[in-house]
This record gives sequence, structure tokens and C-alpha cells, in this order.
Amino acid sequence: MVTVDDVRILDLKQVNTVEGGAIVSCEKSDLLPFDPKRVYYLYDVPSGTDRGGHAHKQLQQLMVAVSGSFEVVINDGKTEKTIRLDQPNQGLYFPPGLWRELKGFSGGAICLVLASEEYTESDYIRTKEEFSTWKLK
Repeated sequence: MVTVDDVRILDLKQVNTVEGGAIVSCEKSDLLPFDPKRVYYLYDVPSGTDRGGHAHKQLQQLMVAVSGSFEVVINDGKTEKTIRLDQPNQGLYFPPGLWRELKGFSGGAICLVLASEEYTESDYIRTKEEFSTWKLK
């Protein structure tokens, strides 16, 4: 059974840091426990907006605040945990089977997500009621 304790912050590998900026590489390695098959990002989210209330049955994710900040509220059906993302060289790893919501976006925030699978609607759990029923199986 997956719990909120299985979510963890990963320090991402900075390939090159110079006065003009830094480069971060995200690839399957000892750090990332899956091969990314999809990348997507959220941007132009109005400050203070909440997004993303859903869970996945199989999909693993790495979520990065590449600009600005936001909070991720994670729920395993029994326990809730909130993690603030605000460092572009850190990612939040999600195993499947956890409800998550994104809250409190700062102005100009960009949320980048690396996903273990291509988009499949049947992998999504869209309501908390459906999530609770699914967790009991």
C-alpha cells in the first residue's frame, strides 16, 4: 500500500552551473525510478490558484517548480501531507496511487512534470469519492 511517506524530494543533477545560469538533467538513473515517456508543464496559472485534484493508478511522476513556487497536497486515503516546491533543482517524486492537488501558485510559476507513461484517460482517478473506493480494492 502506497502512503504519503513514499513521496520524496529528489535533488536533481546540475550538469553545469555558470554565472549565466544552470542546466539540470533529468533521466532514468539511480535517481529517477522510471523512464520518462511524457513531459508536460503548467504555466500562466493565476497567482493563488488551485489545480490538479486527481490520482493515477499506474503513472509515476516527477514534478518540478522550474519557476516560482506552489504547494503539493498529497493524500493516501488516511494521511495528508503538504510539500512546497520552489527550487528548480529539486523534484517531487510520486508513485502511483496517491491523490494530489496543487495549491498556492506564485505569479509566474511553471510546473514541469515528467511522467512514466503516455497519456491514458483510464489511468486517471478524477474524484475523491472514486479514489476512496479504488483504495479499498
